Amino acid sequence: MSATPLNADLATHRQRILDQGYTVCAGAMDDGLMSRIRTELAPWLDGRNWGRNNFEGERSERVYALLAKSPACAELVEHPLALGLANSFLCPDYLLSAALAINVHGGETPQNFHVDDNPAGAPQTAAREMWGLSTIWVFDEFTETNGATEVIPGSHRWGPERQPKDHEAVKVSAEAGSALIFAGNLLHRGGANQGQSIRLAITIQYCQPWLRTIENMPLAVPPELAARYSARVQGLLGYSVVAPGFTGYVDGMHPKRLIDRAYKGRIERGEAAHEHGGAG
Repeated sequence: MSATPLNADLATHRQRILDQGYTVCAGAMDDGLMSRIRTELAPWLDGRNWGRNNFEGERSERVYALLAKSPACAELVEHPLALGLANSFLCPDYLLSAALAINVHGGETPQNFHVDDNPAGAPQTAAREMWGLSTIWVFDEFTETNGATEVIPGSHRWGPERQPKDHEAVKVSAEAGSALIFAGNLLHRGGANQGQSIRLAITIQYCQPWLRTIENMPLAVPPELAARYSARVQGLLGYSVVAPGFTGYVDGMHPKRLIDRAYKGRIERGEAAHEHGGAG
């Protein structure tokens, strides 16, 4: 699949995800943003944070809890294209499930095929709708040989009886600055890096508000750090409640009160509290 320009209609990217399970957007990041993020990540990409198993990648560096380490990554988390697509596929009040950098070195082996939106392995008896949306931000060009992400087009419509085969995989070639966005239930894997070059990417994943996030975001990005971000990012981190209702409350109150002393709940704003409780 060829990359689609950033200014392409949102519906074009949405339809590609519906049809094939993924879309590639060229020019999603500018050089300035990529440079700022690389600078912020440099202290953690120093050869200490290697993967601990084949899935993480024993020849890959992994940096978790990105919003606690790279403030500029917030611009990826709330990128208009990513949120526009998440808004169209997920329920309101969806959450940030994972945000991590993966720096793949030469000699890395391929991952097993997997999906992103069922990390706890909930039983699946039939094909299902997506429970999450994943993004991969390309900092070093994805090529045939340097560990580019591999996807199996159409696998987001499969049931559990259908198992992936290597020959069905497509390597996603993409220029630096591109974004690969795909259904959370699309089968994919990190590819083998058969050369000596290093390829850096950041993956940011969103999930339904009722699904447990992969990273425990309120602990990964504690209140004193979450307070510096936009209200939208704070909500994605879990400083929000699911409406209607109040799932996500802290001591019966809205979690925003932990990071914003000036926060006013529904009653203070003159709105009616939900019949099942407070969390204002």
